[in-house]
Amino acid sequence: MTVAADGRATAHATETTVLTYKKIRGDEPPTTGFQARHELTFTAGADGTWQLSRISPLEEGGPGAVNAPETEVVDPGGEETPVGEPATTSEPAQQQNKFSVAAGYNYSAMAKYAEKHWKNYNPAYRTFNGVGGDCTNFISQALRAGGWKNDTGWYKSYKNWWYNSSNQTWSWTSVSYWASFALHSKRTYNLSNVYHMGVGDILQMDFTSNGSKDHSMITTYRSSSGVPYLTYHSTNTYRKSVASLVASNKGATYYAFRT
Repeated sequence: MTVAADGRATAHATETTVLTYKKIRGDEPPTTGFQARHELTFTAGADGTWQLSRISPLEEGGPGAVNAPETEVVDPGGEETPVGEPATTSEPAQQQNKFSVAAGYNYSAMAKYAEKHWKNYNPAYRTFNGVGGDCTNFISQALRAGGWKNDTGWYKSYKNWWYNSSNQTWSWTSVSYWASFALHSKRTYNLSNVYHMGVGDILQMDFTSNGSKDHSMITTYRSSSGVPYLTYHSTNTYRKSVASLVASNKGATYYAFRT
């Protein structure tokens, strides 16, 4: 708690909420969860006690826009930068089977990592909530847990992807740079519909459809009826259905990546 000279004090608090559905269908997840951060303001009373006078959110509801370090990916070599193809959001009649882009990826490990650390951050990694957002850093950690290897080189180039004790590539933390690396390296390809995603696949959003990707999420569960569930940071969220995400963001553009 921080105490000011004017008889006011502020404290930051993190609220963790887990919702349990009264009724579910088939093998839908019975719960979803999210975290919200608040600033509490207290005022000193005449009797010396503190009274709560205000609660202010420290972040807006829903996923936060992340455009770090730059909104436009630039290739210093002059080559055309891959940006990906948008995915439709209507539920398809047929599902696409999940298969690996490269041998050796462990999708279960990706999902387990994300669901373990959606609210309990891994202290082995730096966090970026105060400098653009942690969503792409989070999916990069999960992908590494499932078998993605470092691709060494200049940290500002989208053609490289790595993390070490002192630095990381822009593609590790930036939404747009990650997408360009993932497509350039052929570790991913775009799916035509968000409902085609399976466990370990990545969904990115452009909230306002202005051509700049804003947010990254990883699929950690898929129901037998074909609904993917996303887990992500900024704001910390556990197993949010893609149907709910699309319904809440009608003006957004979506990019689905098969890993």
